[in-house]
Amino acid sequence: MAYEFKLPDLGEGLAEGEIARWLVAEGDELSEDDPLVEIQTDKTTVEIPSPAAGTVTRILVAEGEVVPVGTVLVVIGGDGTAGDGAAGDSEEVQPRAEPAEQQRAAGTAALVTQSHKPPSERVQATPLVRRLAEQLGVDLAALRGSGPNGRIVESDIRASVAQGAEGGAEEIVPEQHNVGEGVGEGRREPVRGVRRQIVERLARAHREVAAVTFVEECDFTGIELQRLVPLALGATAQALREFPELNARLEDDEIVFLDRYDIGVAVQTERGLVVPVVRGCDGATTDELAAEVARLAEAARAGTVQAEELRGGTFTITSAGKLGGVFVTPLVNHPEVGILGIHRIAPRPVVRDGELAVRESGHVSITFDHRVVDGARAAAFCLDVIGRLEQLEA
Repeated sequence: MAYEFKLPDLGEGLAEGEIARWLVAEGDELSEDDPLVEIQTDKTTVEIPSPAAGTVTRILVAEGEVVPVGTVLVVIGGDGTAGDGAAGDSEEVQPRAEPAEQQRAAGTAALVTQSHKPPSERVQATPLVRRLAEQLGVDLAALRGSGPNGRIVESDIRASVAQGAEGGAEEIVPEQHNVGEGVGEGRREPVRGVRRQIVERLARAHREVAAVTFVEECDFTGIELQRLVPLALGATAQALREFPELNARLEDDEIVFLDRYDIGVAVQTERGLVVPVVRGCDGATTDELAAEVARLAEAARAGTVQAEELRGGTFTITSAGKLGGVFVTPLVNHPEVGILGIHRIAPRPVVRDGELAVRESGHVSITFDHRVVDGARAAAFCLDVIGRLEQLEA
């Protein structure tokens, strides 16, 4: 009896996922709960165990493909034919995704799933592109994608809208450019996994957020720098109580003020930047915050951070000082409206009480969405955080 494993609903309203990595190959013998596949969503990578024991007879979706929830990914047992699994009944009860090799040979852009699904759900496009198409009234099924394997990308949507504005009625077929034509090309690498999510999220932040950055110096002398991140979490959570518009988000024509203080901490990993969330920063001690930051950072670098640990942040802190730069401009982690940056700290000459002194000094910044937060309030918030940090003693 064959078992069809379909891409499950991973929660949080996610409609599709990317096959990040197969942990099995056709012909492998599986026991129930053996590691089967890693799925990349717009939040994290999730390892899914096998729900059934048997032989992997057919893998239907290649690594790097993005498919909707409900797509048959793999057949376990039987002869590899996807169907209802009933003995003696060979009739297929549900259309299935064809192997990626066959799709590429046929030049098709989408993985076909249930026949009752509308065309806009049968094309290859990321959730952000689908939302943009919906907002602009573009029918995805009428487009030919210019992305990898025919995937529809943002430029395809905007080209369609531009042609519509000019009165054109023909289907948009984006011009295919041969990058580097006439010269030697370098190595190409598909944008996948965490990197794909970074591309999409930062492009959206750059496109939708009216970002402004305010910067001020902070005297970190006397602060135990090894504990700076948890100390900053506590100071930021208290300051957010005084400046609630920075602990908010913009939803259509409403500003939603959040009554929790769940602050994301940017962590650099081998796969790219991820932002695990430290919950309840306003009610935790510095020791509790330090332990949670250490746990989340270790899990992020090991690739074991859970999906729920990357969701629901209300604000973000990033610390780029150890990279050696004097100052960088962080991007707001949409849909949040602010991000606090802590930059390089080093001994610097400063004037204290009319005297020149050497102090551990650095910059603290706030990048904020000016649609929600006024400049004066953002500056006051940053100065409030700095004041709280400067009052701390090692």
